[in-house]
Amino acid sequence: MARSDSAALRLASGVLRLLIVLNWLMGAAILVLLLVVPNERWIMSALDLVPSPEARRVVMGLRAVAAIGLVGVPINYLVLARLLAMVRTVSLGDPFDAANASRLRTIAWALLALQLMSLVVGAIARAVSTPAHPVHLDAGFSINGWLAVLLTFVLARVFAEGATMRDDLAGTV
Repeated sequence: MARSDSAALRLASGVLRLLIVLNWLMGAAILVLLLVVPNERWIMSALDLVPSPEARRVVMGLRAVAAIGLVGVPINYLVLARLLAMVRTVSLGDPFDAANASRLRTIAWALLALQLMSLVVGAIARAVSTPAHPVHLDAGFSINGWLAVLLTFVLARVFAEGATMRDDLAGTV
């Protein structure tokens, strides 16, 4: 297969490597928030909350959201690492192989998990939000997120068919 050293592939590889590092740094920051700064009084002060059962519910909800965010870090890594591996195969001139189809399928399942987690985060935010202490998070249902899940499952199938066709063609030559 022909090797492709395009600037776009080098840029994509660099951006993906950077995103992997940022993802782990974000995970470390969330871990610090959960383990090092669990002082409820400090959190209430930072959020300008008056101690009350309602405020404690908000704090517990935000802790739950942070825990879910921590679960998202390895899932994001799964997506980013698979994309980076795919960029490598494309740069080698061999994108339609069974490994890339499998990577896309894994990415699709990971994106599905992230979408489900977003629904849970949105539900938590709605459950703990009150007029006195509104909780606004960019979470919940996302049509674009669900379309990305569907598109990735379809692309995984396209890549699997492309790999099969490539192998069949190689066998006939």
